[in-house]
Amino acid sequence: MVPVNALLGRIVSASREPALYLEGGVPDDFEGRFEALTLHVFLVLRRLRELPEPAADVAQDLVDANFSYLELGFRQGGVGDVSVPKRLKKIGRSFYGRVGAYEDALAATAGPDALAVALSRNIAPQADAEALARHARAVAAQLATLDLDGILAADPIFPKFESSLSK
Repeated sequence: MVPVNALLGRIVSASREPALYLEGGVPDDFEGRFEALTLHVFLVLRRLRELPEPAADVAQDLVDANFSYLELGFRQGGVGDVSVPKRLKKIGRSFYGRVGAYEDALAATAGPDALAVALSRNIAPQADAEALARHARAVAAQLATLDLDGILAADPIFPKFESSLSK
């Protein structure tokens, strides 16, 4: 689990990149940070699904670590013990809904604007969804060059968001 925790730490760092919020228009609040984290976790999970065993186990460990991280955020934010499970259930539905939407949008049969539309709908209407979609595609392309050991060791694991703005 230690390599997965380190991987999640690098994913969280990438999802907190200031350019995502300043130039990409992701709202700098709990929901916006959740959306940025979800997009980055999704991209890693998508690549892990393509790799041979034990990548599926690593993917499950990553999902578990992600939800533990979110639970810790709720608790540190003052959410009471009784409310945490309800919030986690709701955020779980949101997470898996977005994963499905982004997967569908990246599918070969989806139109070229499908990912930008999904990102705009989920993140915020004012977000630069086209730049975010270019960034997601650049991340997916970079991850496609990595095997499981490469994913667990890569630091940084994602290209900088700024590189997605000028394309």
